[in-house]
Amino acid sequence: MREEQLRDLVRTRVERPEAIADAAARRVRPGSLLSERGRLMMIAADHPARGALAAGERALAMADRAELLDRLVEALSRPGVNGVLGTPDILEDLLLLGALDGKVVVGSMNRAGLAGTVFEMDDRFTAYDAASIEASGFEGGKMLTRIDAADLATARTLESCANAVSDLAGRGLMAMVEPFISHRVDGRIRNELTADAMIRAQAVAAGLGNTSAHTWLKVPIVEDMERAMAATTLPAVILGGEVADPDVAFASWSKALALPTVVGLVIGRSLLFPPNDDVAGSVDAAVSLL
Repeated sequence: MREEQLRDLVRTRVERPEAIADAAARRVRPGSLLSERGRLMMIAADHPARGALAAGERALAMADRAELLDRLVEALSRPGVNGVLGTPDILEDLLLLGALDGKVVVGSMNRAGLAGTVFEMDDRFTAYDAASIEASGFEGGKMLTRIDAADLATARTLESCANAVSDLAGRGLMAMVEPFISHRVDGRIRNELTADAMIRAQAVAAGLGNTSAHTWLKVPIVEDMERAMAATTLPAVILGGEVADPDVAFASWSKALALPTVVGLVIGRSLLFPPNDDVAGSVDAAVSLL
């Protein structure tokens, strides 16, 4: 991003904040949640709002907003990429940059469970709500739904997510639920990435809200993925998470995409900040799996 573009963004926010709503109203909306290939290829960028700025070995990879926007715009420009997931600050910058035309836009909703805090399991809704997603003309909302049997905050999170699913569905909008069985280990939250845990997490997530008609699941790769994904008939997208070996990750994503309930990928840091910094090449490789 050139310095003048950055100054223009800031100037617009200062002098014409209504330009964000105007850009949202002018945005060309997609005709479907799926591409012409019948898949959803979405770039995720909601990590910073939860205090998670690392990517690979870079602890502050996502700290420079201009650089993050550059990488997002490049990723969204690649053929086959038809969606983006983000918080209001990021999506509104992308709106002002004109990068969201024709894309499936999903607003991230609960970001209060900040990484590494004592209140991490209290995933309150501090970003989008269903009304603001509808007002922006976006296609849906995403919620993180971590379930810790030893943490009372889980009950409030489940209730809040259920209400959000119902509210989104009542407006005809997608509810993207990202469920995990989680535990606190040495003071930090760890998600249990096993088939048994994912079966249980998906069973709980699928039952949230007063209808599942608009509910999609966002799930990680686990061993015995076929057995894990047999737990539900809801459409699912595979999340990227931390990727140690890109070749292994791509192979596992490809295998998961062959399952009947898996309809796409929602990948963030591993494509935006690949080890070789080739955003276009990494995104194109992921698209090729579809």
